[in-house]
Amino acid sequence: MSPRDKIQVELLKLATGERLLRLSDPPSGLALEKKLDPQQPVARQKETLFSIFEAALVRADLTAA
Repeated sequence: MSPRDKIQVELLKLATGERLLRLSDPPSGLALEKKLDPQQPVARQKETLFSIFEAALVRADLTAA
């Protein structure tokens, strides 16, 4: 199983109508949230956030080792 398979993804709609993308990794306790830009495709923003989050997970693993 790749690390990406363990990441939980939530897309939340706020009361203001804005959308929030939340990525979390329960075993490590790491979470990352970002308000989505309505002018940009969600898929591109999701991929960017995944890349950032995966780098943070690797850094956390290296720090813990």
